[in-house]
Amino acid sequence: MQTWEWGEFKRVTGGWQPQRLALERDGRVVAQASLATRKLGPLKVMVVSKGPALDYADLDLADAVLDELEQRAARFGVVWLKIDPDVVAATGLPGGEDDHADIKGQQVLALLRKRGWRFSGSQVQFRNTLCIDLRRSQDEILAAMSGNTRRKVRVAAKKDVTVRLASVDDLPLLYQLYQVTGQRDGFLIRPLAYYQRAWRAFMEAGLAHALIAEYQGEAIAQVILFHFGSKCWYFYGASANEERGRMPNYALQWEAMKWAKAQGYATYDMWGAPDSFDESDSLWGVYQFKRGFRGVLTRHIGAWDFASSPLLYYTYEQLAPRLLKLM
Repeated sequence: MQTWEWGEFKRVTGGWQPQRLALERDGRVVAQASLATRKLGPLKVMVVSKGPALDYADLDLADAVLDELEQRAARFGVVWLKIDPDVVAATGLPGGEDDHADIKGQQVLALLRKRGWRFSGSQVQFRNTLCIDLRRSQDEILAAMSGNTRRKVRVAAKKDVTVRLASVDDLPLLYQLYQVTGQRDGFLIRPLAYYQRAWRAFMEAGLAHALIAEYQGEAIAQVILFHFGSKCWYFYGASANEERGRMPNYALQWEAMKWAKAQGYATYDMWGAPDSFDESDSLWGVYQFKRGFRGVLTRHIGAWDFASSPLLYYTYEQLAPRLLKLM
């Protein structure tokens, strides 16, 4: 989401105006930020999705970058500037034996509070996720999975599920499976043109990759992966209503991990885990599926807002939910 391609995608599909910053120290680039600004009626807002990108262990650098962003937000007259840096606050289940606070993340949180930033009431991206270490061998990754998940991975192979690479020519098929899943699971999806633009642009840029599971030549499931730097994300997944007992989703996850490992990625991010770790959370069912692959539960610091005008920000925060509900 800090790539040039994502900025262009949001420009075309959402009316966001991207602006890219490279911040230098002693003639060397030490931080970057892709900002997106958009008008909401007479007001303007600014977002830095999953950024800014820098070494957050260097708190002086983080402080200087935040100062630059705050000044820019004030000059642009935005109601709020939202950042969502890829900074880990803690790992493990909250309150569990494996709950470990991340020192660097806690220092960044303290810096944000000191500078007057507010934890955002509207979190755009998932705060929590499950990350699988791909630096281990395939046997080690498979052995770490729960017994039930490992069995289902093998069931797919025994029941003649095959997995193939997808190309841009498969985009209508990928969308068709996504439509079926949205209707079955009750979530809204956007028109075909939106996903074609997102998937095609990133596939052609070498930043996305799709896999299709088939049975007897018929597509029964798909995954779309995004990858950048050392990480590969499981971003989209879908399946047909037929042949679900053949466990194609398990086969796809395992093949996706093997593919990402073969390409040299260090981490497979399953992109999304609950905010509340109980059955009341809407992500609980998906989380049960993902946790069987035994990734590390990773809790990020989430999105934070800077308001150059606290009064305007407060007014917006009170009115925006009502307007959205009315719409």
